[in-house]
Amino acid sequence: MADKPTLPTPENTQPANGDSAVGRRTFVKAAGAATAAAAALSSHGPFVRKAKGAETKLRYGWVGPGSRGFRLLQRHAQHIDIGECVAICDIYEPNLQQAIELFGGKPTGYTDYRKLLEDPNVDAVFVTVPLFVHYEVTKAALEAGKHVFCEKSLVFTPAEVHGLRAVHEANPNLVIQVGLQRRYSQFYQAAKKLIDDGAIGKVTHIQAQWHRNTSWRRQATPEMEDQINWRLYRRYSGGLCAELMSHQVDVADWFIGAYPTSVTGVGGIDYWKDGRDIYDNIQLIFEYPGGEKLQYSSITTNRHIQGRRVPGDGCREVILGTDGAIEITLIPYGEGMRFRDPMKEKMGADTGGGETWKAGATVGTDTLEQGEGVPLVPNLRDLNGDGVGFIEKEFEFAKRWMYNKGIMSPSEEKDPEYVELESFMRDVLDGGRPRSDVEVGLQDSIAVMLANLSMDEQRKVYFSEIEQMGKDGEMTRAAGAEKADN
Repeated sequence: MADKPTLPTPENTQPANGDSAVGRRTFVKAAGAATAAAAALSSHGPFVRKAKGAETKLRYGWVGPGSRGFRLLQRHAQHIDIGECVAICDIYEPNLQQAIELFGGKPTGYTDYRKLLEDPNVDAVFVTVPLFVHYEVTKAALEAGKHVFCEKSLVFTPAEVHGLRAVHEANPNLVIQVGLQRRYSQFYQAAKKLIDDGAIGKVTHIQAQWHRNTSWRRQATPEMEDQINWRLYRRYSGGLCAELMSHQVDVADWFIGAYPTSVTGVGGIDYWKDGRDIYDNIQLIFEYPGGEKLQYSSITTNRHIQGRRVPGDGCREVILGTDGAIEITLIPYGEGMRFRDPMKEKMGADTGGGETWKAGATVGTDTLEQGEGVPLVPNLRDLNGDGVGFIEKEFEFAKRWMYNKGIMSPSEEKDPEYVELESFMRDVLDGGRPRSDVEVGLQDSIAVMLANLSMDEQRKVYFSEIEQMGKDGEMTRAAGAEKADN
């Protein structure tokens, strides 16, 4: 077993004390009082104020500037000129001060998120706390009349699905966006346009994986274990389904244009036997209304991707259609998408009269026959060496083919995380609707819950079952919570 990592950063909004159950009790111990106070503040939505100068800016508060939250603040939010951070909340003092200093000490600091919600200068709230408190903070923010950006997964339990829908229906003018940034990626948007324009025929299958070679564990003292490594325990976390799969099942929902009807899978704690109770590997199959299927894999013992030529996180989606395929691979050098043709004409199959991507002046038949496809975005590794001319010619042919289809060749001009934050601010200011809105977020959360339930109960789970789960008001998870708490 690999050594534990060193030099951890205390995680998100967990306090530095020895109470192993401190997360929920400390963070939301006065939820009843918070709800009452929030109701008094609630209205149809906050008035977005004019900052100094002519330009309207969104004044926002940030709850939970831990590892994920601080990264978003540092890399992206502080550089978005249509937003102004006016308040930050964290119950761990080092996290709080680090985030405030990022903005030159200007934001007001809070250790109680309810106090931040009472701040009249705050129009919207970014929620980047651990998953098991997403609902409490998001619900209180909406009831206080604040627009909300919440990291995925949006909610943790079936009861929270029903609860948040009710809160949203009571506050329909408030913007709710979920942190599913692939919907804000130019690569994925171009792939979606290819699919919608029929460039690969009917999508029948999607294969997705997110493979890593890491324990996912961070070094922590015994008294800080739950606070630092909350992702490893079911009472706080949805495991690999919530942290990784949620992104890719959302891509499948988006590309297929529907939500799943059932899921079946198998998972286990087969390698990292270190006290965790979330699975260290999962294999799942989601079925969709039109017969489409998503085959999903996430493991923590190897990050290899077949055909990968450069190192990186083993994250990929392959969209298989009757006339072609799209492959999207996240790697450090930004290779985004490939298109491959199954050569129906070569095999004598009926193409239905549609246009087939045939070999052109710079794409030899050998390339297509070998199933290699053509890069739609050049691999930067290939642009450093003797093969530059060939790659550029291949790329130009691919672009011309896409232009003939009415599709622009994608290139990531901005990080999708930056775009999603900026888009949230813009939607609040202009009255827009997020690409990853509340229903997208709730359906994504349902997929996480039911995937875990399928693996726990070793059965096929139907998505219609969620309607009867959690109706008694109990905030228990769909799977495993009782065992984990014993």
